[in-house]
Amino acid sequence: MKKTWWLIPCLVVLLALGAAGCTQVVTSPLPQQNTGIWVTGQGEVMVIPDIAELCLGIEAQADTVSEAQAQASEAMDKVMEALKDNGVAEKDIQTQQFSIYPVTRWINESGEDEIVGYRVTNIVLAKIREVDKAGIIIDAVAKAGGDLTRIQSISFSVDDPTPYYEEAQGKAMEDAKNKATQLATSAGIQLGKPTYISEGAASVPRYFAEMGGNEASSSTPISPGELKITVSVQVVYEIK
Repeated sequence: MKKTWWLIPCLVVLLALGAAGCTQVVTSPLPQQNTGIWVTGQGEVMVIPDIAELCLGIEAQADTVSEAQAQASEAMDKVMEALKDNGVAEKDIQTQQFSIYPVTRWINESGEDEIVGYRVTNIVLAKIREVDKAGIIIDAVAKAGGDLTRIQSISFSVDDPTPYYEEAQGKAMEDAKNKATQLATSAGIQLGKPTYISEGAASVPRYFAEMGGNEASSSTPISPGELKITVSVQVVYEIK
């Protein structure tokens, strides 16, 4: 028994070394930049927007807060009714801004600002799922809110970009393989399988169009145009 006491610390040291060795084996570094063929591929898909988002609202000014609120509330009720009458669901209308603040002017004699009234602003974002009705809805809102109507902007997007994103991703991978094949041919080597793939941030844009003031013609022309969805990938191919 006296001769075997030294085995215990030795055993502990061996176990510690073994654990450290296991940790190193689990860690697998990324491919080195000097091995294989590194390429970047890009895929693009053009999409016709199927969603229009209209930023609009009411702005009222009066001598008192209560008067300004009453005017704004009455006009906003009419605007909301016009939106719903033209097929915009209540769940697709979201308040973006509501504010009440004093309107002042500078008085030279006293050297101070003087309150001359109060302004109430109520802005909502309306999602229009029938893009071809955007112009009709703008006309209806402008008529309902009258001179208090404020139409700030309209934007276009895609409700579900997933299938277009997947298509762009496939094109990006194809572009990467074509580039790698061309490089391998030029270098006189044989291209192997991908050993590393990294996707960059996908670009699913939203197109904005500014709209000035509260003026709208009897038939407001709205053109959604097209959106470009872009996906980029970085791929490393081995050399056979």
